[in-house]
Amino acid sequence: MGKSLQPAERAARLRAELARHDHLYYVLATPQISDAEYDRLFRELVELETSHPELVVPDSPTRRVGAPLPEGQGFEKRRHEVPMLSIDSLFSVEEVRDFEAKIRRFLLLPESELLDWVVEPKFDGASASLVYEDGVLVRGLTRGDGEWGEDVTANLRTLRNVPLRLHGGERAVPELLEVRGEVLIEREAFRAFNAARVAACEAPLANPRNAAAGALRRSDPGEVARYPLVFQPWAVVRVEGVEFSTYWDARAALDAWHFPVNRWAERAHGLEECLAYHARMEARRAELPFDVDGVVAKLDRLDLRERLGTTARSTRWQYAHKFPANEATSTLRAIELQVGALGRITPRAHVDPVEIGGVVVRHSTLHNAEHVSALNLRIGDRVFLHRAGDVIPQVTGVAEAASGDAPKEWAAQVPESLRASEGVRSGVIWEWRAPFEMAASCPDCGTALVQEGKFWRCPNVYGCRPQIVGRTILGTRRGALEIDGLGEKMVEQLHDAGYLRGLADLFHLDARRAELIELERWGEKTVANLLAEIEKARRPTFERFLASLGIPDVGAATARSLALHFATLEELRGASEEELQHVEGIGPESAASLRAWFAVPENVALLERFFSGGVVLEYPRHEVATDSPFSGKTVVFTGTLSGMGRAEAKKLVESLGGKVASSISAKTHFLVTGEGGGSKRAKAAELGITVLDEPEFLALAARPRA
Repeated sequence: MGKSLQPAERAARLRAELARHDHLYYVLATPQISDAEYDRLFRELVELETSHPELVVPDSPTRRVGAPLPEGQGFEKRRHEVPMLSIDSLFSVEEVRDFEAKIRRFLLLPESELLDWVVEPKFDGASASLVYEDGVLVRGLTRGDGEWGEDVTANLRTLRNVPLRLHGGERAVPELLEVRGEVLIEREAFRAFNAARVAACEAPLANPRNAAAGALRRSDPGEVARYPLVFQPWAVVRVEGVEFSTYWDARAALDAWHFPVNRWAERAHGLEECLAYHARMEARRAELPFDVDGVVAKLDRLDLRERLGTTARSTRWQYAHKFPANEATSTLRAIELQVGALGRITPRAHVDPVEIGGVVVRHSTLHNAEHVSALNLRIGDRVFLHRAGDVIPQVTGVAEAASGDAPKEWAAQVPESLRASEGVRSGVIWEWRAPFEMAASCPDCGTALVQEGKFWRCPNVYGCRPQIVGRTILGTRRGALEIDGLGEKMVEQLHDAGYLRGLADLFHLDARRAELIELERWGEKTVANLLAEIEKARRPTFERFLASLGIPDVGAATARSLALHFATLEELRGASEEELQHVEGIGPESAASLRAWFAVPENVALLERFFSGGVVLEYPRHEVATDSPFSGKTVVFTGTLSGMGRAEAKKLVESLGGKVASSISAKTHFLVTGEGGGSKRAKAAELGITVLDEPEFLALAARPRA
């Protein structure tokens, strides 16, 4: 029914429908359609806008991810119309009472008159400001120094819970609106994101706050879109065309306009309710999905805020009541070298058990050898441990250096998990006052380590037990082959029994059913369930198969881009580095890494092992037009297109039956030139090739063959 509408009307309906589903999914967490159905609607809109470029509008869901900044160009600085001032940080109940007393004196309020506040968690992220004109997002700035911020509009547009156009309904849309808030990453999302980075041989990020701040300042919105960033508004600082008397009313309006609204915020009548809220939030600190470092209390009445005004650096009508730091000290017992799923060697500190924020901590990641050296740690030191919420604790420094002779029984107190049948396991530094040194060989398989920047890696991909086990687990996770019920212990048993030397061996286990039943704690039911799950995984989609292989730099998002760009695995394997760089999210280093992976004989053997085990890939269907001017023709692009990325242009040509090449030859039919292009014009003229600028290319793409 929808496709019988005129293109403009259908595009408008699709945009509204996609915006509604974005709000349901990313703000309300109540999706009403499947991911596949959402993707179908999105693809239909892309096709409509590609066929009818005049229908493209700035707030279209297809325009969330823009083009990267030109190389060498930084973000433009803009002055905040209203300075982004600080909030006074208070650390005790006495300081909070003094703060309120100053307000009372300024406003000449009697003790009997209680003030109304809005209280909410103080999120620990990166502050940003969003400006809307006539309901459309036009600008997004970082806080900067409070007076000047950086224009990161293109990056903020990638946040899926930020409305590109305000929803008009029971609340009138203002002519002008400026909303400020915090850009955050939920802790669970951060853990999953870091796991994906490790799987793609990227360095794990230290914490959600730094990750959010760093993502906002990346020059490529396509890269920013990979981060699980969300926006939490905490202020309306400018509004025209709509009036509010309280901040609580402004929050209701934000909700109606389809902003995410802080569901932990409450109204507090009087200071005692503010203090009670602080106590509740501190007790529930670890339950919140985000890192928080206190509570913000702000006066609800906007007229009182106006009367109080600001100082040179902060507002007089709100305060931040901080939580105590989650920090403790403990003794560093040992540093263990762990081998990750992709071979990366990560030092891990083992400390005497200590409670931090209600959780007993026994170990902490030390990130990399350079980080350990910067801390100047020695075994036996008393170290500071910091833990925010339920994030993995960090060693932040030395509280007291180890000195003198080793205490009696020091060797006997090495943690049990680090022991082997004869003494302490390989790859563990445990002797009293011993400094950290990176081992020359893998602590598991003995292979010589290789250095890659700040990190060290074991290159024995198919012979190192932790890598085999880790890659198998990563390859069966959600978004990859999705084999439920296969845990780490089971994978270790399969490996140790000699049945598994790589992920593809799972598809040959059906021939070992009788032997599997004999494994400890398995039995017929366990084996039957596992083989049934493996059978379901024998027909993975192209993108899930790519995500399962553990190719460096190829996580779920990149796997999807590759699967949409290349029709088959063989086409991907044969692609040049230049062709790979036409794929969204693939740069020169990633392209070289991908080419190198397919050139390794062991990786080729892995692919063959999959297919001999009955794995059959399901490729996305590409509907190709046969009646367009590009049908059967070869197109080469040069320069930068203003209206679409190179990958999108390639997809458009292929959907019209054409092929995109990276260099001009006698077989080329069209050269499409964008800004900065020109070196290929002379050769095109020499060969008599038709040269099109961007408008001519788009016009021809929309024209059926005569």
